[in-house]
Amino acid sequence: MKFWRRNWYYIGGVLFVVLAFTMGLWGCDHMSKLQVLLVFSWMGMLMHQFEEYAFPGGFPIISNMAGLGETEHPERYPLNARQSFLSNGIFCYLSYIIPICFPNLIWMGACQVLAGVWQLPGHGIAMNLRLKSKYNPGLASTAFLQTPVAIYYIWYVCTYIPEKAGQLWWGIPGSLLMLLLTFIVPILLMKDKNSPYPFEDRELYGYNKEHVMALWEERKAAKAKKEGR
Repeated sequence: MKFWRRNWYYIGGVLFVVLAFTMGLWGCDHMSKLQVLLVFSWMGMLMHQFEEYAFPGGFPIISNMAGLGETEHPERYPLNARQSFLSNGIFCYLSYIIPICFPNLIWMGACQVLAGVWQLPGHGIAMNLRLKSKYNPGLASTAFLQTPVAIYYIWYVCTYIPEKAGQLWWGIPGSLLMLLLTFIVPILLMKDKNSPYPFEDRELYGYNKEHVMALWEERKAAKAKKEGR
């Protein structure tokens, strides 16, 4: 379990490669078009996770420090290694795989693909503003994989299955609920400044390490000044 907890994003990267070959050599010819799109959406999420945690990586401290404002223990609070593993490697996988098994439930597929689209304003606007940057780990996969697949999925349903297009609207609240249950609730339940599951340095620092550390020092100094230290 410890190995899985520390390497789930690398395992996801290997799974992405396996799925790429499987879909290219077999899946695209033997699965329905909806299933193919939902698998591609899952592959986009796998690459999104790999981009955040492996290459270029550095999402944990960027999220905790820049995104959520933690300056004292950003290596373990609010996000920690155990919560990230459970949210990304268990709950998120289930949320993406189940719709693949039921492709005719358009509302479920819409929840899956739109969950990736919500990452775009999160990474492209909110996180960039907090990080004072034009890029952060996770943005590229969201912009060039998850969002295009979602757009194509919506177009395909509206064009070829118009009688079910109304179900797409359920994807908006459904995807938000999916993100809430998969990520937000686990963070709230598992956050602990004394968590025994801190991120390792290789997980904390990746993209633009010097800028992130300088921003961390700036945030700590600003907090100390505000508190009158």
